[in-house]
Amino acid sequence: QVRLVEFGGGEVQAGGSLRLSCAASRNIVDFNAMGWYRQTPGKQRDLVAGITSDVNTNYADSVKGRFTISRDNAKNTVYLQMNSLKREDTAVYYCYANYFGIDIWGQGTQVTVSS
Repeated sequence: QVRLVEFGGGEVQAGGSLRLSCAASRNIVDFNAMGWYRQTPGKQRDLVAGITSDVNTNYADSVKGRFTISRDNAKNTVYLQMNSLKREDTAVYYCYANYFGIDIWGQGTQVTVSS
């Protein structure tokens, strides 16, 4: 069974930074793609940033220039560095992986940005 566990959520003031980590229970080079999604109450879960096995990245327009996704294959971990945080970044952030066509999700971590 493949598991993803997120770390690093919390509360931060607007303009501040947080780094989220997603640790996988197996070698992440086996994953076709990984990424981060976020969700607020009553809304759908939206892609924030994605990274493929050959390290191509993509970002939601709302976070371009502020967020950076990266991966450390040796640690089986994907990161999301979030800078210049805004109140509208407040959400539950979920780590995602596609493993041979199967979507896998972490349990989510709350990020709250206060003014």
